[in-house]
Amino acid sequence: MTQYSYQLYSSRNFGPMSDTLAMIANLGYARVEGYGALYANLKNLDGLKADLEKNNLHMKSGHFSLDMVATDPKTVLDIARTLKITDIYVPHLAEPDRPTNADGWRAFGRRLADAGKPIVDAGHCFGWHNHAFEFTALDDGSFPIEAILDGGPDLSFEFDVAWAVRGDQDPLPWIQRYADRISAAHVKDIAPKGENADEDGWADVGTGTMDWRGIMLALQNIGVDLFVAEHDNPSDDARFARRSLDFLKSL
Repeated sequence: MTQYSYQLYSSRNFGPMSDTLAMIANLGYARVEGYGALYANLKNLDGLKADLEKNNLHMKSGHFSLDMVATDPKTVLDIARTLKITDIYVPHLAEPDRPTNADGWRAFGRRLADAGKPIVDAGHCFGWHNHAFEFTALDDGSFPIEAILDGGPDLSFEFDVAWAVRGDQDPLPWIQRYADRISAAHVKDIAPKGENADEDGWADVGTGTMDWRGIMLALQNIGVDLFVAEHDNPSDDARFARRSLDFLKSL
């Protein structure tokens, strides 16, 4: 049976993290994914580790900023060791820093891969997590995601499928194209047009417009086994966590 993960960023606006971990564990999640602000204060790591162990949760994956990976890989590895993180992804690039052509994105891919070399050498999976901008065509018709993965041919890819759809892409051809690169997937849903404006147009998994039955099958067929439920701005994180897991378990 697939052990589903929960991106803790989904609950950043709700209660103490200890309560969040207890809530998602009680619902039946086995894994969680961390994000930068969660372990920014290194003094809190032991408490976070204790809460994870108390709730029998494994923080298998975590998001780390490129700046931290590039300038302080030792701290990244220390955090990963403490929290037992095995899969490390850089999740974003601010708009002012984004290249405007394929050559620039290929150079970014090389930079990303070079920064991650100490992480990979230490035995971790390391790669990139996308948003919509990587799936917006450049002037030459190519896509930033192509150039990133071309520039860093050993990078793993955590595919945020719904963001690709928000970039007006059909995810299935991309799943087939990068079948040997996708090591994890974010599982979230998009509300019908005009709905859930207070949640930035996102929806609980299984309640929106995404064909998660077909997408999940395609991802499982290429060997993906790390599925991370996420909602970027839920009005009720417990509702999102419960409804999404119930749907995923029904697949």
